[in-house]
Order: sequence, then structure tokens, then C-alpha cells
Amino acid sequence: MPKAVTPEYWDDACKHLSRRDRVMRKLIPQFGEARLQSRGDAFTTLARSIVGQQISVKAAQAVWDRFAGLLNVPSTRIPPAQVLELPTESLRGAGLSARKVEYLRDLASHFDSGAVHVRQWNSMDDEAIIEELVAIRGIGRWTAEMFLIFHLMRPNVMPLDDIGLLKGISVNYFSGEPVSRAEAREVGDAWAPFRSVATWYIWRSLDPLPVEY
Repeated sequence: MPKAVTPEYWDDACKHLSRRDRVMRKLIPQFGEARLQSRGDAFTTLARSIVGQQISVKAAQAVWDRFAGLLNVPSTRIPPAQVLELPTESLRGAGLSARKVEYLRDLASHFDSGAVHVRQWNSMDDEAIIEELVAIRGIGRWTAEMFLIFHLMRPNVMPLDDIGLLKGISVNYFSGEPVSRAEAREVGDAWAPFRSVATWYIWRSLDPLPVEY
């Protein structure tokens, strides 16, 4: 397992959120020193998100282990070029559906051909990166936003398609009443420029185990 990296801005974000938002002021101290952590490399992180679609965490791990076992490399750093060389039968044999095989191949070819500008991502804004990622089959906006939060550790992402975020805002801000995306966005306005950090604490309020991706 590669060493986990924690964002440098985290403590400043917590101070900012505690000043701006009464819910955050109560929530943040409950989780002590816990932090968002990023592991692995870009291709592997996205490949895992495709493998895990629509199946349980446990099933996803089993399929991932079989898939990674087809390659003679660490499962935290899968080379796209090697994925392109694997026969369909081997990938299906690891437990991947025909559609996920197509998605993984498309992802690998985007990385292998340089269609995604991994080296430039640090200087690109969030929306430009999302645009590159959603051009890959099997990656929608939600997956791209999770990638921005968990892998690139961008500080100000508000994933309004995330059911857990909407539920957490409902519980913490609206006494459990259902909330619309517009109402959630309004709550998030007070969190800027650290909406990713606030989102992470909202997730934790529903499930005390740290969210990892």
C-alpha cells in the first residue's frame, strides 16, 4: 500500500469552516485527527472505480484482486499498456462484465495514448479535468468529482449527485427533511473555498469510518 498523502490545506479549511458554519463547528471536533487521504496513481484509481460500479465493496475487492493478479505488477500501480494487452477471456474470467471490459480498455487507451493530460492536471481547473474524464466510457460526472476529491485532493468540489451528501445535508441542516440540489448548493456556498472538506465531514457524520476511494 503506497503511503497516504493528506492535503496541506486541511487545518486551514477546518478553521475556516468552523468560523463560517455552525454545523461544521460542532461536526469537525468529533473526528479528531482524521483526514482525507489519497493513495495510488491516477489510472489505477479510475480503474478501481469502474470495477466497483454497481457491486458491493467486498465483491469489487475480489474482482479487483483477480484482475490485478493477471498482471505481474503491484495492484496499486497498474500500467495502462499492459491492460490493453490482456485478452478479453482473461478479463471476463476475473469476473468483469463485457461492459466493464470495454470501459477498462477505453480508460487504458485514453491514458496510453495521452488523450488525458495527467501531467497538466495540476495547472488545470476542476471543470477542465471533469471534461477530460467524462469523455472516457464508464466515467460520469460523479466519478470524476470523486476523483477530484480523493485523488487530486481538490479543495472546493461539491458533488451534488452524491446521495450521501444530500442525505447528510438533510440530516444536519434540515432536521431530516428532503433537500433539493438547489438547497444543498446554497448550504455549500458557505463552505467555499473548502467544499470538499465540508463534504468529507458530512459523509463522516453518516458513517464514522473514513471515506476512501
